[in-house]
Amino acid sequence: MTSTLPAIARGHIDALMDTLAALREQSGRIERWGRLLAERLGSGSRLLAAGSGESAAEAEHLTAELITLERGDGQPLSAITLRTGIADQAVAGYPEEDALARHVTAHARARDVVVLLAPSGRDNSLVLAARAAHRSGATTLAFTGHCPNQLANVVEDAVCLPGTTASVEESMLAAVNLLFEAVELAGPAGG
Repeated sequence: MTSTLPAIARGHIDALMDTLAALREQSGRIERWGRLLAERLGSGSRLLAAGSGESAAEAEHLTAELITLERGDGQPLSAITLRTGIADQAVAGYPEEDALARHVTAHARARDVVVLLAPSGRDNSLVLAARAAHRSGATTLAFTGHCPNQLANVVEDAVCLPGTTASVEESMLAAVNLLFEAVELAGPAGG
């Protein structure tokens, strides 16, 4: 019996390489986002980040990296991961899909930046969160899969990555790391 694992691995790696090539083409957009975040967070605004499914970990990774940077006055940048659970909403009596929107409404203010991550772009809770961010005056950005999609249609700017769900999720880690590097290179100031 011959193994099909090498063929599966080649297919997966090929799909990932295609998605990463699309990410490379959007490096200018990520650099612009980095400058925006450096300016906003450096002047005291904050980043709110959330992701659907596995992408929630990438949102956490982004905020964990950003709080290691400091503004000109020595204070850490403000970056918060929004996470919710079914229990939170069941106790509060709100539908689960409204959870992130409620968190955004509670925490976002004008000049904050909300970054949302969703490989499919069809997560209604993130779409609702983006709309809540707009109402608060926050800037909305998304890392998502193939566009157009629901999330990309409601945010101000999106990095759209074609590919399989797995290749998009894996590429989002690289995208988040690139965004952090862009913020670091732009040099948050302020204070």
